[in-house]
Amino acid sequence: MKKLKSIRFWFIQTFVMMAFISTLIIFVGLQIYLVVSDSAILDIRMTLWLSLFALVVFLLVGGYFGIKGSYLIKGRLTDIHLFVSTLRSGNTTDKIPIYEKDEIGLVSEELNLLADYIQEQKQSMQRLADKKTSLAQSAHAAAVMEERQRLARDLHDVVSQQLFALGMMSSATLRLFELDREKAKEQLEEINRIAANAQGEMRALLLHLRPIQLSNERLSDGIIKLLQELKGKTNLHFQASIDDIENISKATEEHLFRIIQEALSNILRHAEAKKIKITLTEKENTIYLFIADDGKGFNPSVERIASYGLKTMRERCEEVGGVFNIRSKEKEGTYIDIRVPLTRESMKND
Repeated sequence: MKKLKSIRFWFIQTFVMMAFISTLIIFVGLQIYLVVSDSAILDIRMTLWLSLFALVVFLLVGGYFGIKGSYLIKGRLTDIHLFVSTLRSGNTTDKIPIYEKDEIGLVSEELNLLADYIQEQKQSMQRLADKKTSLAQSAHAAAVMEERQRLARDLHDVVSQQLFALGMMSSATLRLFELDREKAKEQLEEINRIAANAQGEMRALLLHLRPIQLSNERLSDGIIKLLQELKGKTNLHFQASIDDIENISKATEEHLFRIIQEALSNILRHAEAKKIKITLTEKENTIYLFIADDGKGFNPSVERIASYGLKTMRERCEEVGGVFNIRSKEKEGTYIDIRVPLTRESMKND
């Protein structure tokens, strides 16, 4: 990777080049003076010393102003760089200090206006999410019926077929046991695998049997209750740190709860994990949600395209103005990091 040069280097280089050029101009001027003047009081040796003295003076003065100017410009550009990094991470509340009404000052002012615009867009998205949640509540009965139908299809398409396969294989194994014990052992291992898959599917479907809404519970209470239910029904070990977040809109609560529900469902179905870590906290008007498991992981660039669950989680996060990041590697688990802004306007709406 090519090493970046500091702007201070370019400033000092420019002033040094100016010092040499200025010295060369003085030296050439003195030589012309010696050639033209009949009564010159200088000789070639003195012109060389004068040129050398001028070079030293120019270098000192140029170096001083080069370093001073580079510190000023680099400091202002560093402020812009840090602000852009902060803006990219989702924080739109900070502003760049504007020292001068010059070109850099105009860029800083435009970036501040851009941050305000992004903040307004996030607030608009949260207002739309609130309206959408309100409409969803009015259609609650229809959503419950649709969810029941979906669960019935999943039970028929996945679990019932696996149970049917278990019955067929167990009957065949009983007949084969006296004839070929080795073959019977292989079929018993296959039966065990199918039973484990069916159990994982059932656990995942249990998550979707909860109401679509939080039923007027706080987000922290709903998450804790969900984890307690899973802890009693599975062998998973949960490490949870759930803070009670005040002044959070209903839409944000609903979307975060459904994201956690979908993430746990994916872990139960596919991850083969033993430990799950969940952290929910709020800092500087930003909600931080972290979900991790020690399962088998996957290649996000290959499987994400076909993963409806991941797509749904990302869409829910972006719908409330959040940032969704996922990291996973085969045999090294999966890590989901979510940041959602908690704006003052959403506080008032509650």
